[in-house]
Amino acid sequence: MKPKRALPWCLSLALALPLVGLGHTSAYAATDYQAEDATISQGTVATNHTGYTGTGFVDYTNVKGSYIEFTVSAASAGTSSVALRYANGTSTDRPMDISVGGTVVASGVSFPATADWNTWATRTVNVPLSAGTNKIRATATTANGGPNLDRISVGTAADTQAPTRPGQPSCSAVTEDGLTLSWGASTDNVGVAAYDIYEHGNKLSEAAGSATSKALTGLSPNTTYNLTVIARDAAGNTSQAGPVVDCTTKPSSDTTPPTEPGTLGATNVTANSVDLSWGASTDDRAVAGYDVRSDTTVYKSVTGTSTTLTGLACNSPYTLNVVARDAAGNVSEQSNTVSFTTKACAGDGGVPSSITTLSTGWTIPWGTYWMPDGQSALVTERDDFRVWKVTKDGTKTQVGTVPNAVTTNGEGGLLGVAVDPKWETDHYVYFMHTASEGNRVVRMTYNGSALSNYTVLLQGIKKNRYHNGGRLAFGPDGYLYVSTGEAQTPELAQDKNSLNGKILRMTTDGKPAPGNPFGNYVYSYGHRNPQGLAFDRSGRLWEAEFGNSSKDELNLIKPGANYGWPTCEGSCNVAGMTNPKATWNVSEASPSGIAIVRNVVYMASLRGERLWRIPINGDNESVGTPTAYYVGTYGRLRTVTKVPGADQLWLSTTNCDNNGGAADGSDKIFRVTIN
Repeated sequence: MKPKRALPWCLSLALALPLVGLGHTSAYAATDYQAEDATISQGTVATNHTGYTGTGFVDYTNVKGSYIEFTVSAASAGTSSVALRYANGTSTDRPMDISVGGTVVASGVSFPATADWNTWATRTVNVPLSAGTNKIRATATTANGGPNLDRISVGTAADTQAPTRPGQPSCSAVTEDGLTLSWGASTDNVGVAAYDIYEHGNKLSEAAGSATSKALTGLSPNTTYNLTVIARDAAGNTSQAGPVVDCTTKPSSDTTPPTEPGTLGATNVTANSVDLSWGASTDDRAVAGYDVRSDTTVYKSVTGTSTTLTGLACNSPYTLNVVARDAAGNVSEQSNTVSFTTKACAGDGGVPSSITTLSTGWTIPWGTYWMPDGQSALVTERDDFRVWKVTKDGTKTQVGTVPNAVTTNGEGGLLGVAVDPKWETDHYVYFMHTASEGNRVVRMTYNGSALSNYTVLLQGIKKNRYHNGGRLAFGPDGYLYVSTGEAQTPELAQDKNSLNGKILRMTTDGKPAPGNPFGNYVYSYGHRNPQGLAFDRSGRLWEAEFGNSSKDELNLIKPGANYGWPTCEGSCNVAGMTNPKATWNVSEASPSGIAIVRNVVYMASLRGERLWRIPINGDNESVGTPTAYYVGTYGRLRTVTKVPGADQLWLSTTNCDNNGGAADGSDKIFRVTIN
């Protein structure tokens, strides 16, 4: 029998093995067959480990040729999916041949290590079955025998073929609050189930798979919408995003603004908040809402005539006003202003005290990572694939480009960068970038002045126009952590056998890191579009994540945890899903990079155009009140990075992208001092 001991490392799963006949585990109707009920040759039924289903599992004898044979039924002839649930707590791969009716249909199927004998994983094989009774046998092909086998699940083969890309969209029947979007039909091997309509990275609407047009309502007058269509089938496979069309609604026939709001007053001023109230406005049609502003920068939008404005910086002066809006976008004259100074700061890690321009002339700087000596950092530019060395005084020198990188005309391109902790001896640096087939994690050699030796470590991360993730970070354990988006295919976030919608953890030679919770690359799952990664003083991993239309998130990442997307956006009460530690309305955040200085998380926000400060409550799993800095001052803030050996941050903008609209070369990197 096999020794029942867990070794402190594991091998890769099918994500890294090009085995013919293996499929992914998309949802399908399946029938379970327990291994302990099957015919067993040279193996025993056991119960000495946890996590199995049924009444036990089968422990293969360590001999070549040991097997388990299942008798299964099929309603009709055709290809079926067979998912084998197994555990392998040693470092030795235990391959098996899968046969049907005595004919091998998948040879040498790998069953690599799981974290231990109590950790179960799934291998899926597509096999031909005849109508009626079939014999499926799993036979060990080496002297090590097979793994522990819990059961097989037999169902209709998973559909893994995505629909074709939809055709060019166009707009018609444009009104002040609606339009009809039309597009060229997609095709699919089974059938298109639906079309999802996106405005930039957010889902706006959907249409039936038989449709090639959709009436969009509830739009804002005189507003340009950047629209694209994605097709999906019943199995959840999604096409690449279709071409883009810009459609502008007509100006509103309503040109009368609301009246000026009544007297604005401020009470209950704290270090981070203030209570505001004002008199109601009137309008010839209806008041849609009120904006609380500093000059013309909107801090908060509400529908009532009072609010508590939170997120204010401590010990700071504010002068605020309120305006009313109607549905046509007409804005009233502003109310009177109120001025106050928030109360003194708590001594929990300092606050931003000054900001200076460090470097100019950038076009979408995306990733920043410091060299181990702390004297310079590598910075990537997303759309032109260039990599720069930037010294502490802001001097920048191009050190190369990353080969095979492509854009997606959205959020893909050259994304994250990380420097090997052992760089002084191995000279390795790592990048995540979009390529022709998807997103990749690659390694290059950097000698201090130039890049060379491009090597692919991990492929198979699906791409799309938006939701590509892309952040890289080395943990205190020396392993590389990778954030991946769900590629505008929400179902992938819940599929533990998919690389998308995840935090991945891997070795520097491209293998799953030992101890990963599911025996593959996946460290956590249920993510939509994670882009911020940072480790605190206790070695815990924090992550910032884009929501869709409701809530953005700051999460404390734990191995094996499910963070909810697409079932939940923000907090929810669904069993088995982990709630975020803080949330924001998407208009106030859309977070990208995060950094931690003196036990405080700093989060750069794109749409929100502000830097959020979120104190961690000691070493507890909670955070204090978030506060905002630089609201609307520098535009879209992409990446924030701690400066080694100093209480400082580097903060970069992304104003040159398709959401910011600024000219190439307009982006900047700032230096922020924390006191």
